[in-house]
Order: sequence, then C-alpha cells, then structure tokens
Amino acid sequence: MRIADSNWMQVENRLLTDDRCVLPLGCTEQHAYLRLATDSILAGKVAQEAAEPLGVPVFPVVSYGMTPLFLSYPGTVSIPAVVYISFVVSILDSLHHQGFRRILIVNGHGGNTPARTAVADWVGHNEARVLWHDWWSAPLVWAKVKETDPDASHASWMENFPWTRVEGVQSPLTKKPMANIEPLRLAEPPAVREALGDGSFGGLYQRSDDEMSAIWEIAVRETRTMIDSL
Repeated sequence: MRIADSNWMQVENRLLTDDRCVLPLGCTEQHAYLRLATDSILAGKVAQEAAEPLGVPVFPVVSYGMTPLFLSYPGTVSIPAVVYISFVVSILDSLHHQGFRRILIVNGHGGNTPARTAVADWVGHNEARVLWHDWWSAPLVWAKVKETDPDASHASWMENFPWTRVEGVQSPLTKKPMANIEPLRLAEPPAVREALGDGSFGGLYQRSDDEMSAIWEIAVRETRTMIDSL
C-alpha cells in the first residue's frame, strides 16, 4: 500500500486492523556514474516490494539526508544533523498521533545513521515500536555482497542496479583501487572531491544483472522479515 497512491480514508480504514507502516529514508548525493537519488531509489523500492504482499502502508521516501562530505559534487544536498534529526522525529510524531504504533524505518544512506539514536530516544518516550533497518548492510544482504565481491563500497557495483543507472551513461569497465576513507571523514568537501575523483570509493563499477538480482531478492526478503517482526 503506497501512501502516495492512497487517500486519507483508505489509510484510516487500514489503521482499524493494522497499526504498522514503513518509512524509507534516502539521500540525494553523488554516486559517481549512477543517479544522484540512488539511496532514495533503493530505500523506496526495497521498502515497497517488501511491504506489498503484506498490505502495509509505505510512506514516500525522505529524499534528503546528511552528506556534507560530498557538497563539492553538484546535485548533492546535505541537511544539517540537528535539522534532519528533528525532521525525522517530527515524522514519527505525526505517525504516532494518527495511530501508527509499529514502524519500520528502511534506511538507504549510511550518513543518516546518527538519527538512529534520536529514534531510540523517541521510542523511550512514546508507546510505539520502531525498528531501524539499514537494508544494504543487514546480515543476509551483507553476507551475499561479501560473497559476491569483497570490494564493495559507495558508488561501486553494489549500488549499480538497472534502476539506479543513468540512461545513456556507461559505467567504466575497470576496477578502481579502494580509497582510504578514514582521513577523508574530517576533510573539507573540495579535498574529498580531489581525493575521490569520480566519487566512487573503489572496486568494480558494475557486475552482472544476475548477481545483482540475487542480492536484491535477499534484500526484499530480509526487509519483509523485519516488517513481519514488528
């Protein structure tokens, strides 16, 4: 059940029998040759495919996140932590007010993780159950990723699905050396861009669609299990 395709009366009727919902979190940031909305696309899609057989409402993905390191790449939008965390908590307040009591947050961007602590604090002050699910690094998905290719990183093959590619743009067929990311975490955006070049952290840019489909199937199943566990 896509909230974006529903009216308020349908949502109210759903709440009479089920107080679960899914909130995807994404980001708009550089992903080398992939779409700037890659994190949002993946979080929204895995949430929707996982929830669809269950009829659980999925809210529109929050498409902006915290990504200050990439601000020198045009198209990247970064939200200050205090603003972003307050925004996510405000969404939870709204959902709780309407009667949602079991909420799965499907996060698609590692930079959003600081909000997880605020979510846990919110749960401590409200009668609700909220689970945070970093879908790409969940145990089963991450095991499959590492089995497929240990060199998996930001803007590498592990985010290169048919639905995250830019039409008419071919990713390089070469393998980029893995970057040393730790020193860059405290660097200014221009220095980050100079160090990373195209923006990938390293590894192959693309693997076969069959390999990616195998990972995606696990991601959808693992996310659906999280919804079931609410």
